[in-house]
Amino acid sequence: MNYRTFGKLNFRPSALGFGAMRLPILDGDSKKINEPEAIRMIRAAIDSGVNYIDTAYPYHGGMSEVVVGKALKDGYRQKTMLASKSPVFNIKKEEDFDNFLNEQLERLQEDHIDFYLLHALDRDRWNNVVLKFNLLDKMEKAKQEGKIRYIGFSFHDDFDAFKLIVDGYDKWDFCQIQMNYIDTENQAQLKGMEYAASKQLGIVIMEPLLGGKLANPPKQVAKVLPGDKTPVEWALDFLWNRPEVGVILSGMSTMEQVQQNIEYASRAQVGMLSQADLDMLTEARRIFLTMALVPCTKCAYCMPCPFGLNIPKTFEAYNMTASVNMEAARKVYDTLEVAADQCRACKKCEKVCPQSIEVSAVMPEVAKVFQKA
Repeated sequence: MNYRTFGKLNFRPSALGFGAMRLPILDGDSKKINEPEAIRMIRAAIDSGVNYIDTAYPYHGGMSEVVVGKALKDGYRQKTMLASKSPVFNIKKEEDFDNFLNEQLERLQEDHIDFYLLHALDRDRWNNVVLKFNLLDKMEKAKQEGKIRYIGFSFHDDFDAFKLIVDGYDKWDFCQIQMNYIDTENQAQLKGMEYAASKQLGIVIMEPLLGGKLANPPKQVAKVLPGDKTPVEWALDFLWNRPEVGVILSGMSTMEQVQQNIEYASRAQVGMLSQADLDMLTEARRIFLTMALVPCTKCAYCMPCPFGLNIPKTFEAYNMTASVNMEAARKVYDTLEVAADQCRACKKCEKVCPQSIEVSAVMPEVAKVFQKA
């Protein structure tokens, strides 16, 4: 395992971190984690040198923290750093912060969380939750009490909002941003990552594979990627090439993914890509962006839908009409129990979508495409 710098902190994270958002499940139910397999995977990663495990209050319907806590028994807690997140989107009053943190510690069966983040900040949550309910003071108090060690935030908004949040508090230890070779000018952007690094914040990367899209990219994109590496390795190397990047989180669902990613991490180095490699990935990005209809990463924050739609899978089928072909897209769409035309535009999903997708506007278009087909 290769280890990297992490802002101003005296901690060297493994190049690869284990994201516990997409653990193996049973019967297609995200709340039913295959516990024995998930624990085996997490421990195999730690045995291979992974020292950063990331979870959050809502992952797997609240079960991710429970399973991660079990995985870190038997001496594994002493071998790794634990990260989790305060569900800012659920906080309605100041005391909610402590109630959620205490519940998380109980789920994890821990007395402290090493890296604690305010989850999914944007401009609105910064102004109307974090500042309104004094969450920064609450974080500092939790740190003084030994319940957390380092203070950070994860982010989904634009560069201006990112800079506002970074500059709005002088005791940030680290931040977590979405980044991959497609999202260089989206959300915090590369310049946001560089800005955070200039402030000596440790940087955690999420969605390095854009919700799996870069693991199995469209054929036109795959043709651009040289065959000496898999599409996954190219995507990870783009990030490991950057000196600002501390740890890359991968939401791994199978032991095979764990083993492959550990192998890729063993080759990770700053400056590992040539200018020709970077130019190639820029071209892959250009092609990808001409084909992507909806920027869904399948995070499933939008679920469950009150009207029974499987929103991520609906968008998967829709994107396949451009990236693969209508026949393949139709096969996926026909497996849906509720069609796109059943969307009632309640916009509940839009309030929590990290990608700011206007679901209520897109669903009628999806319905039209497949009705014509």
